[in-house]
Amino acid sequence: YRLNILLAGMNPFYFHAVNVILHCLVTLVLMYTCDKAVFKDCRLAFVTALFFAVHPIHTEAVTGIVGRADVLACLLFLLAFLSYNRSVDQLYVGEHFPPTASPFFLLLSLFLGTCAMLVKETGVTVFGVCLVYDFFSLSYNGPKLTNGGVHPRAARLPVPPPCGSPLSGRENGKQPRFAPRGAWSSCPPAPPREQPSGGLAVPSRAVWAIRSYLTANNNQNFLYTARPFLKRAALVISYVILVLYFRLWIMGGSMPMFSEQDNPASFSPYLLTRFLTYSYLLAFNAWLLLAPITLCYDWQVGSIPLVESIWDVRNLATVFLVLVMTLLSLHCIAAFKKLEHKEVLVGLLFLVFPFIPASNLFFRVGFVVAERVLYMPSMGYCILFVHGLKKLSTWLNKWRISVPTLFALLLLLFSWKTVKQNEIWLSRESLFSSGVKTLPHNAKVHYNYANFLKDQGRNIEAIYHYKTALKLYPRHASALNNLGTLTKDVVEAKNYYRRALQLNPQHNRALFNLGNLLKSQGKKEEAVILLRDSIKYGPEFADAYSSLASLLAEQ
Repeated sequence: YRLNILLAGMNPFYFHAVNVILHCLVTLVLMYTCDKAVFKDCRLAFVTALFFAVHPIHTEAVTGIVGRADVLACLLFLLAFLSYNRSVDQLYVGEHFPPTASPFFLLLSLFLGTCAMLVKETGVTVFGVCLVYDFFSLSYNGPKLTNGGVHPRAARLPVPPPCGSPLSGRENGKQPRFAPRGAWSSCPPAPPREQPSGGLAVPSRAVWAIRSYLTANNNQNFLYTARPFLKRAALVISYVILVLYFRLWIMGGSMPMFSEQDNPASFSPYLLTRFLTYSYLLAFNAWLLLAPITLCYDWQVGSIPLVESIWDVRNLATVFLVLVMTLLSLHCIAAFKKLEHKEVLVGLLFLVFPFIPASNLFFRVGFVVAERVLYMPSMGYCILFVHGLKKLSTWLNKWRISVPTLFALLLLLFSWKTVKQNEIWLSRESLFSSGVKTLPHNAKVHYNYANFLKDQGRNIEAIYHYKTALKLYPRHASALNNLGTLTKDVVEAKNYYRRALQLNPQHNRALFNLGNLLKSQGKKEEAVILLRDSIKYGPEFADAYSSLASLLAEQ
C-alpha cells in the first residue's frame, strides 16, 4: 500500500491494477506448481490455472482492495511450497528417505512462509502442507520395498524425473543440475501405470497401505531410514512454533475480540449448536466453491441461521461432505504406496490446510462466511475438479459427451458470473444495494445500505432499512444510535440512544449523541459525564472533544 501511494498517489485505479496483476501472478505460479508437482500431463496444469483464473469466488479478494492480503499471501504460499519441493532430492533412490539437496531452498521456503504469515495468518499453513507432502510424496520412492531394501530393477535402471521436474539428473556424483524448461509439448508421455492388484476395497487398501508402510520395519529401523525427513520436520516445526510466538507477541499476547453479530454461533451457550453450525459452515463453504451462485460481500447477522438440532435437514449436507472427504482421504492413502494420484493428495492439502484458521477449530473468527478466505483453498478445489473431470472423461465419451465442450461452457458461465460480480463492486451504492437483494434476511446489509442512504440525505429510506435491521437483529446498538440521529422527536431519539447504551455501554457515538441532546435541554452535568465517557471509549473522536470544550467554556 505504501508503494502504491508513493508511486501513484491515492488513485484507486492503481490499487486495483496491482490486485489484478497479483491475481495473474498467482494464476501463473499455480500453473507452474501443478506442472511441477501435481499433474503428469502439462495440459491439465493449464486447464487448472484457467479454471482458477475465472472462478467467481475470487471477486471479493481481487476486486476489493483489502483483499490484497489474501492474494499476496497465496502467491507467497505457492512460492514457499515450490522452494521446499526443490530443496528435497527427488531423484534419490535408496534405503533412506531422500536427503535435503539444497539447504538454501529450504531456508528460502521458511522465509517465504513467514512472509505469507505476516501478510495473512493463513499463510502459516504452508508449512503443514510442505511436511505432509514431503512425507507422502517426496519421501516415498517407488523402488523402496517394505523391508527397507531397494528393488533390483531400480538398482540397474535410472529413474527418470517426472514431467516438469526441475532436476535433470546427476553427473559424477555431483548435485543435480537444473535443466532449462522446454515447451510443454516436449514433456515425455507418462509411463504406463501398474494395474491395481485386485479386489480390495478402498478402505481396506488404505489400512493395508498404512500398516505395511509403518509396521513392516521395527521403530528403530523406521527412524533410521526416515532420518532426513525427520530432520526437516524438526526444523520446520521448531521454526513454526517460533514464528507463531512472534505473531502472538505482535498482537499483544491476546486474540482479537469479536461481537455476537460477527459470529453468532461462537457465542451460543450450547456445545451441540456450535458443533453442528460449524460443521454445516464447512459444507456451505464447499458449496460456494462448487456452485458460486449466491455471493454476497457480507454473510454476518442472520445470513445463515444456527443449526440447533440434529434433525435439521442441513445436517445432510454436513454428512455428505464428511463422506466425500473421507473417501478422498482413504483413496489418497491407499494410492500413496505406488505414488499414484498425487493430484488428490495436493488437492486435499491445498483445500483443507489454508481453511483451517477460518474454521473456528482453534480460535474464534470474526465472520460467519467470508468469500475472500476461500481464495487459497480454491486452488485445491480446482486441482480436484480437473482431476475428477479427467477421470470422468472416459465415461462421458461413451455417451458421446464432449468433455472440452462442457468445460468451455463452464468457463464461460464462471466468467459471466465474475463479470457480473465486478459490476456489483463498482460503487458503494451498487455493493450495498446488492446485499439487500441477495440476502434480505441479513441485518448487516440493511444497516450498511441505510448508512449510505443517510449520507445521501435519503432519510426516509434510511429509517426504513434501519428499522428492518432492528427487526432482524434487535440488539444492533449502532442501528439504534443512527436511527436516533434521524428521528425528529426528541423523546423518541433519547429512547433510541438509551436502548443503544443498554446494549453497549461503551458505544462512544451513542454517548456523544445523548450528551449533546441533554446539553440542548440544559442538563449540563449529565451531558459532561456522557461526553467524558465518549472520549474515554473513543479517544480519537474529535467531535466529542469539541462538544465538551464548548460546554465547559459556557460554564
